Amino acid sequence: MSTTLIAPGEPRPTGLAAWAGAGAAVVLVVTLLLMAALNVVDRATWHAVDDGILWEDQSDGVTVVGIANDEVVSDDEVRVGDLLRAIDGTPVETAEDVVANLHDGRLDAVRRYTLDRAGQSQLFEVVVFPVPARPTQIYFVMVGIGVFGLLIGSVLRLTRPEKFGTLHFFWLSVAFFGMFAFSFTERLDQIDGVFYWADAVATLALGPMFVHFVLNFPETAWQRRRPGYLPTISLYGFAGLLGAFHVVLLATDAATAVFQDRVDFFWRVQFTVLGAHILAGVGLMLAAIRRISSVAARRQLGWIIGGVVVGGLPSAFGYALPRSLGLDPIPIELVVIPLGLVPLAFGAAIVGYRLHDVEVFVKRGLGYTGAVLAMVAIYFALVRLSQAVFQHQFDGHDSVIILLSTAIVVLVAVPVRTAIQSMLDRAYYRERYDHRVALRGFARDLNTDLDLDRVARRLVEKVRETLASDRTLLMLRSVDNPEGVFQPFRSSGVSSLNTWPSLSCESTIGARLCQRHTVILEDPATPRHHPEEEVEFWKEQGVQYFIPCISGERTIAALLLGAKANGEPLSSDDVALLTVVSGQVATAIENGRLYSELREKVSEVERIRRFSEDIIESLNVGLVVVDLKDRVTWWNRAVERIYGVPRETAIGKVLSELFDPSFGTWLEQFRQGRTIDGVSSRQSINSRHHDGRRQLLVEVTVSLLRTSESNASGTMILIEDIAEQVRLEEQLQLSDKMASMGLLAAGVAHEVNTPLTGISSFTQMLRENTAADDPRIPLLEKIESQTSRASKIVNGLLNLAKPGQKDTAGPVDLNTVIGEVAALLEHQLKTANIQMRCELPSTPAIVQGVEFKLQQVFLNLLLNAKDAMPDGGDLSVTARIENQQVVVEVADTGGGMTSEELSRIYDPFFTTKATGKGTGLGLSITYGVVKEHDGSIQCESDPGEGACFTVTLPCSSRSRERLRAHG
Repeated sequence: MSTTLIAPGEPRPTGLAAWAGAGAAVVLVVTLLLMAALNVVDRATWHAVDDGILWEDQSDGVTVVGIANDEVVSDDEVRVGDLLRAIDGTPVETAEDVVANLHDGRLDAVRRYTLDRAGQSQLFEVVVFPVPARPTQIYFVMVGIGVFGLLIGSVLRLTRPEKFGTLHFFWLSVAFFGMFAFSFTERLDQIDGVFYWADAVATLALGPMFVHFVLNFPETAWQRRRPGYLPTISLYGFAGLLGAFHVVLLATDAATAVFQDRVDFFWRVQFTVLGAHILAGVGLMLAAIRRISSVAARRQLGWIIGGVVVGGLPSAFGYALPRSLGLDPIPIELVVIPLGLVPLAFGAAIVGYRLHDVEVFVKRGLGYTGAVLAMVAIYFALVRLSQAVFQHQFDGHDSVIILLSTAIVVLVAVPVRTAIQSMLDRAYYRERYDHRVALRGFARDLNTDLDLDRVARRLVEKVRETLASDRTLLMLRSVDNPEGVFQPFRSSGVSSLNTWPSLSCESTIGARLCQRHTVILEDPATPRHHPEEEVEFWKEQGVQYFIPCISGERTIAALLLGAKANGEPLSSDDVALLTVVSGQVATAIENGRLYSELREKVSEVERIRRFSEDIIESLNVGLVVVDLKDRVTWWNRAVERIYGVPRETAIGKVLSELFDPSFGTWLEQFRQGRTIDGVSSRQSINSRHHDGRRQLLVEVTVSLLRTSESNASGTMILIEDIAEQVRLEEQLQLSDKMASMGLLAAGVAHEVNTPLTGISSFTQMLRENTAADDPRIPLLEKIESQTSRASKIVNGLLNLAKPGQKDTAGPVDLNTVIGEVAALLEHQLKTANIQMRCELPSTPAIVQGVEFKLQQVFLNLLLNAKDAMPDGGDLSVTARIENQQVVVEVADTGGGMTSEELSRIYDPFFTTKATGKGTGLGLSITYGVVKEHDGSIQCESDPGEGACFTVTLPCSSRSRERLRAHG
């Protein structure tokens, strides 16, 4: 709801009319000021004396009708009934001549009266005394208040004639000036009469003008029906009748007692009527406030009511009320000063000055007024109490009582004012007072909460609840962007925060916030600092107030608020409260941001730590970290797997409790040297698995653990199980050896095969041409036999050199292959007293390969097993499907092999058989065939323990699919 800060204006006069109106106002003001100056000079220089005798014009002359004090005449010689003929030789004809003589300014203490008593003329010396006049200081103060009001009214009329009510207020300030600036004396001559009637007319006109002003300012829409001109005519008509009555009432001799009584009576009537008009005007304004819908109009009336109440309360309760009750009033020069607030409040209401702070000014004014009245009451109460308690004990020392009372008043002044202000705040804010107090406490407690999101959410809700604003928004300034952009963070009363616009520091409002200034869009100075389109844009968003949250020298956030839910703007007290709160909010936001950054860094460190731990735990290499006392501080999962000791058991133990002494001895030798960091060594250690110890071949790497200052803080031990690596290395060496031997065998076979063919052919020819009983036949048969043997050796060499180049592979069932080979050798095995046992899988063990070559593999293995058991024994052939591979184990109970023999069994021409019993190519050819089928062959053997060959071949693709289908 938008509000207009000033009432509708009057048409601004233009041209000659404007100059004429302004000139007339200036002339009137200057004339009034000159008259006031003349009145001040007259009051300051006039001195009157009195003879204490009441004179009256009678038919015989000026006659004594009363004596005020017998002591004022010499020897009581002047008596009632005496006729006055002359004073100091000057004839006297009327009572006015007596008054003129006494008011001639002479301060002689004795006057010579010529009196006629019983027809005889007598000369008397009469002692006269100065008439106690009203203190001029009070009058000067009142003149100052009147001039202040006149200047406010005239300046407003001259500078802002278009403002509604300035003309009426100008005449109201003239009447106000006349009542306070003009004052008459007792002499009531022509000049004094002018001041008297100016004062009377101003006092008569002030009341009706005030009521007339109230009926029309700031608007008349609050009245249920248009009053027309009748109330105005009635107001001023009654004042005119009262003035006429005044003129008639005073149409008597000014020197008579009746005249003085009538003057006193008339002024009491005038002040009573003025008070009635003021009360009526205040009542009308209170009624208008309840009926007027315009927020600005209500606040304009609030200015006037506040000024009248605050300015008039001290005079009413400090002077008028005590005097009516017979008590000693406060010096009027003290209580009359606040009356200057009355024209000031009228002027502020007309120009619309800080309408949002009307209640603040009224509260403060009432607070200070109440404090002054309370101080005065306490002062007089202390004085009266002291006099009542001590009675005559302090006679002559009243200054001591006054000094002590003043000191007590000074001491209690601040607490009393604070208590009164607190009561006024509680009465004004009512249920929201506790919320405001709670908001201050809430702002102080914000720093205890480091959750930025929760702090922001609680803040906007608390601010909106306390100030009853229709919306509250917290915008945070971007930290990453050096230019700075305020982004919406949390809100209350905003429908959608996602669509809320950001506020750039490059805009004028954002720049003011970044410069640590509060921005109020309804402030009259706003158009000078901000373009209209920017102001209107934020008003359309429902925002009126921008409060910077300052941390150090930088604005880190901004609180945005709308008007109150009832359309009322926030007061300066509200803005001040928000300013105080915003400082605490900025600290809380900064703390929250630092805490969030710290939490993010801690999270990042924790993430890096976990990442590092995951890497370490995922290593296949075991890692052991010990401190300087050899206590284990780290033991990863790889060590658990390799060595068999759980982490929970190892952590905290000394290294010697976990490893064999030989390992500790080697580690100590490394530490004593400490010249090489990162030394590695192959060690044979015994594991500690729960299912039994195992001998492990590991490579141990030891490095010193150093701090950032390069100081040793422990030892890192890397343990890697290299058994598989050693095996692969041996296989690689064997493969290289077989490749070299294959090349050699191919060359030898090529060179030898040709002469062997010739020898075999010629031998067969000779045998065919030789008789059967020829004694050379046995020699030829031996030559043929040796030639055949040499041919087999050559063919074996060729197969070793060129494996897998002749035949096409296909599905082969190893169960069938093994069964056929076993059947082929069954007779030979029985003859050699060897018991063979075959365990084959129930399902076909299908591999992709060449059937006759696979038969050659198992034939060579079974024949070697038979040859290894010359005295008989047990031979077992076990086949199984494992991990989509066919594993076949051929084990015998023969004499076994040494490690040196075991390392050479696949070398061509190497044999453990007796001379002439084997070529040494069987296992070489077997190794080549297995490799040709993408398989592997291993042998485990110890002397006297027999040997076990394990052949592993991959299943065919169809077999693998079938295995996956069966789970």
